[in-house]
Amino acid sequence: MTAIIKEAIAGVGVCWTVAAYSIWKWGPGLRKRSVRCPERKERASVLADQREEEFGTLRVVDIRTCSLLTPDHAGCSKQCRNWL
Repeated sequence: MTAIIKEAIAGVGVCWTVAAYSIWKWGPGLRKRSVRCPERKERASVLADQREEEFGTLRVVDIRTCSLLTPDHAGCSKQCRNWL
């Protein structure tokens, strides 16, 4: 009887671990993405800030960094947010 209880507790632990990893990996937060810049027509690596829009839906609200821009460049309209 105790072996079955230990297996059940281990199974619940595995389920919680998988759920926590999934939320951490694909949930809200800062995520590195690769996108084609609509302004320069080149590939860019961006750091996208994802937030929960509705239940189960994520939306990119900001681009923190972009490999095509220097830190002092402020002329980007961030249209690539729609493509992430």
